[in-house]
Amino acid sequence: EVQLVESGGGLVQAGGSLRLSCAASGFTFDDYAIGWFRRAPGKEREGVSCISRGDGNTYYADSVKGRFTISSDNTKNMVSLQMNSLKPEDTAVYYCAALRICPIWAPDYWGQGTQVTVSS
Repeated sequence: EVQLVESGGGLVQAGGSLRLSCAASGFTFDDYAIGWFRRAPGKEREGVSCISRGDGNTYYADSVKGRFTISSDNTKNMVSLQMNSLKPEDTAVYYCAALRICPIWAPDYWGQGTQVTVSS
């Protein structure tokens, strides 16, 4: 069974930090890039960040560059997203996703999502 399980969301004040984690299982981790997209009420889905397998190339949306950092632990099939200097506009449900190519946001698999709420 394919599973992508997110954790680490929560409520934080503007300027604060959160670290999201994604644990993947049930598919060949090395065949996919792993990324995070988010969906806020009334807004389009936004690809936030992803990391390619092998070369480890990363992608960040302009809206999060310099504030978010994605990393991968290949031994544990886990990907993390460190989010610093959070802003109220970062409030959304964040989803972990398995992508054929980073940053083409057509995921084969994705998780249930974790809520991130940033208060002003």
